[in-house]
Amino acid sequence: MTDTIESSPSTSLTSQIVGWPRRVLWPALKRRQIIGAAVLAALLGAIYWLAIASDRYVSEAHVIVQSTDLAGGQTMDFSSLLNGGSGGSRADQLLLRDHLLSVDMLRKLDAALNLRAHYSDWHRDPLSRLWFKDAPLEWFHRHYLTRVSVEMDDYAGVLVVRAQGYDPKTAHAITAMLVREGERFMNDKDHALAQSQVAFLEEQVLKLNQEAVRARQKLLDFQDKKGLVSPQATAENLATIVARLEAQRTELETQRRMLQAYLVPNHPNIVQLDQQIAAVERQMTQEQAKLASPGGKTLNRTVEEFRRLEMEAGFAQDVYKTALVALEKGRIEATRMIKKVSVLQTPTRPEYPIEPRRFYNTLVFVLAVLLMAGVVQLLVAIVRDHKD
Repeated sequence: MTDTIESSPSTSLTSQIVGWPRRVLWPALKRRQIIGAAVLAALLGAIYWLAIASDRYVSEAHVIVQSTDLAGGQTMDFSSLLNGGSGGSRADQLLLRDHLLSVDMLRKLDAALNLRAHYSDWHRDPLSRLWFKDAPLEWFHRHYLTRVSVEMDDYAGVLVVRAQGYDPKTAHAITAMLVREGERFMNDKDHALAQSQVAFLEEQVLKLNQEAVRARQKLLDFQDKKGLVSPQATAENLATIVARLEAQRTELETQRRMLQAYLVPNHPNIVQLDQQIAAVERQMTQEQAKLASPGGKTLNRTVEEFRRLEMEAGFAQDVYKTALVALEKGRIEATRMIKKVSVLQTPTRPEYPIEPRRFYNTLVFVLAVLLMAGVVQLLVAIVRDHKD
C-alpha cells in the first residue's frame, strides 16, 4: 500500500509529460491547421533526408577536347582569350557534352553496366531510385540526367563530368566509360568525315586523270594533224629566216646603189643585183605568208591554237597533281588520331557519399515549408478580416 502511494506522484508526472503533446500541442496545431500541416511536412522531410534517403557516391573527371592538326600553326583570337587560352574547341566540347547526355550513350552504359538494375534497386529509397526496372526509355533517360551531369567550365575551357551511383565502384565505372566513349566518339566522327572526303577525292582524282589524259591526247592529235611537234619553234625559225632575208635584201640594195653611182642602169651587174633582190623579196613574201596572212590558216593561228591546247593540258595536269596531294593528305587524316580527349583529372574513386546533402537539404526544405505556410496563413487571415 505504501509503495503504491509513493509511486503515484512520479507516475502522474510521467503521464503529464507524455500526454502534453496530445493535450496541448495537438490542439494548438489543430486550431492552426496550416501551421500544423507545415510542421508535419517539415518533420517528415527531415526524417526522409536525415534517415531514409540513400547514400549516393559521386565520381568526377575533367576533360578537354584537343585537335592534333598543327599544320595550320597556332592562332590566337579573342575567343581563345575569353576561354583562358585553352587548346580545346568550344564547339567540339559542346558536341561531346551532347553525346555524353544522349540516349545513345545511355544505351551503351546500360548494356555495359546494367544501369537499370542499379538505379531501380528496391533496397534504395523510393524517392531517389528509378521506380520500375522496365520503365520506358524516356523515364529512364530523364532519371539518367538527374544522376549524370556534364558541365562546360567557360573560364577554364574544360568539361566537368560527374556521375552518381549507389556504390563507389559503379560511380567510378560510369565516369570512366563516359570519358572513354567520348574520346572514341570524337575520333569516329572525324574519321567518318575524313573517309567520306577520301572517297570524294578518289572519285575526283580518277575524273581529273581522265580529263588530263584527254587534254594531252588533243594536243598530240593536233601535232599529228599539223605535222609539227612545236609550232612555236617553227614560227620562230621562220621569223629568223625572214629577218635574214631582209638583211640580205638590204645588203643587195646597198650594193646596187653603189654600182648605180658610176654605171649605167642596164649594166649587167646592176641587172644581176635587181634579179637577186627580186628573188629575195619573193622568198620573204612566201615566208611571211606562212607566218601570217589575211586569209587565215597560217602558222600564227596554229601557234595560238597549240598554245591554248598546251595550256589546257598543263592546267589539267596541275589540277590532277593538286588532287593527288589532297588525296594523300586525306588518307593520312583518315588514319591518324584527329581529336584527342585529354583527361586533366582522371575519374575519381569516391570514398564518402556526398549526395544527398542531408543537413543542407533538410534546412532548405524546412525553411521553404514554413515560409510557404506563413504566406498561406497570412492570406487566410487577410481573407477572414475582409469577411468580418
